[in-house]
Amino acid sequence: MNIKLFIKTLTLITSLFIMKVQATPITYDGIEFSEGAVSFADVIVDYTEGTGVSDAHNNPLGAIGAPDLGSNDTWVALGGAGSLTVQFTDNSLTTSGDASLDLWVFEIGNAIEPANVDISTDGFSWFSVGTVGGATDGIDIDAFIGSGVILDELYSFVRLTDLNGGLSGFPYAGADIDAIGAITSAEADPDLIVSVPEPSTLAIFALGIFGLASRRFKK
Repeated sequence: MNIKLFIKTLTLITSLFIMKVQATPITYDGIEFSEGAVSFADVIVDYTEGTGVSDAHNNPLGAIGAPDLGSNDTWVALGGAGSLTVQFTDNSLTTSGDASLDLWVFEIGNAIEPANVDISTDGFSWFSVGTVGGATDGIDIDAFIGSGVILDELYSFVRLTDLNGGLSGFPYAGADIDAIGAITSAEADPDLIVSVPEPSTLAIFALGIFGLASRRFKK
């Protein structure tokens, strides 16, 4: 097949199959996340383990993605005075313009263990937005407009720091984080949020396109 026709065909396949994800709202513990699964933190930037944590509970990846509400031990203990920094990559936390909650932290366990919350646009300049009180708790970041937070700004980084209340001890001291979600969410870069077809579907479609193209080329 002519290389130009090959490239043109691939471009056609790409243009037909790459499209934006249509967000489906999802609810956890009575809190609705209008952007669905993309509402939750995607990447661990830093985990500074505090005191009183065993190896069974110090995997920060337990805080990534949607909450499982304590099942399968997929959560991470901050430890006394420990901290966790996460990043949203396919969306960003932003302001709502009103007094509704914008950020929600899922913290599990019987002890109510508070943590300080900071947010950032770049992972370097941080702004405190108060504390979460333990269990599952939310924050209205609009309340901090004028104290560092800017209306409609996109905040891709969240940092939680255990306040070392000493409410729990070894092996899972400190706040136990299951998930961090942006209730008020905006796309960080709309062009990066795409829906990719199953490989089998793409292969069948490609064969059909190539077959038609080959027939036209032979003529």
